[in-house]
Order: sequence, then C-alpha cells, then structure tokens
Amino acid sequence: MTGSFEAPADACQVGGLPERPTPDQIDAFFRNDTFAYRQADCRIVEAWKGHGVAEMDIDPAKHLNAKGRVMGGAVFTLADYAFAAASLCGASSSVSLSSTIEFMKGTEGNKLVATCDVDRTGRKVGFYTIDVTDDMGEHIARVVTTCYHPA
Repeated sequence: MTGSFEAPADACQVGGLPERPTPDQIDAFFRNDTFAYRQADCRIVEAWKGHGVAEMDIDPAKHLNAKGRVMGGAVFTLADYAFAAASLCGASSSVSLSSTIEFMKGTEGNKLVATCDVDRTGRKVGFYTIDVTDDMGEHIARVVTTCYHPA
C-alpha cells in the first residue's frame, strides 16, 4: 500500500465525553467519525457513563450484502458505535481489546438499534454487552466487548 492516511485537523478528539453529555456534546464529539457516522449513517441517540444507544436506518445502497441481507459488518459497526458512546462517557479514552458477535437472525426491518450497557468496569478494563434489535422487535445480534482505558 502506498501513501498514508492523514485525518483532517478537526477530526482529532482529545479526551472523552462528560459522564452525562448533552445531545449537542454527543453530536460534536462523534460527527468526525469518518466511518460509522459519515459512511454507515449511524447515529448516537443516547449516551451516559456505561450506557449508549445507536441507531441506523437500513439503506439498501449501503448496508446489504450480495444476497440482499444486511451485512454482518454493518451490524457490528452499529454495535461498536454504541459501545464507543458508553465507554467514552466519563473516560479520557477507551480502546477495544476484544469483541465477539453472535448473530441471532437476519432482519426484515428498516432500522437497527444497538443498546450497550457496562457489565463491569475497573480502573483499566471494562466489560460491555451490546444487544442489536430491529424496528420489528426482533433480537438480531449480541456483542460482548472488553476494553482498556489507558488513561
């Protein structure tokens, strides 16, 4: 691979979010996410320390695989975005160490919702569970993530 990626100057965030950020603080923090926010059209709709909810309207031009089903990577991206909101509220930084996803069923819906809640967090390591449902009330996937808080 040649060349290198350089993020725009305004894309770098220093620190995390307050423990209970306002909707404006959430939007300002995540609007520079070049993948989940800009490409996949995910949005954070709720966030506080240890909790985050992200939504994504399913766009057939962006989120479907060759078989016409929602791509597993789109489901994981949404879950990871909810995790980011939950783990960065009240923390200076958070880095995912491990994530496991279990797909429970495909969706026939038009929107996915990922809800992340902390299971346990210590000084440096946190454990989170993210459940992904659709707008028809179906449980689509579960993600378990372990993270490291370096600062």
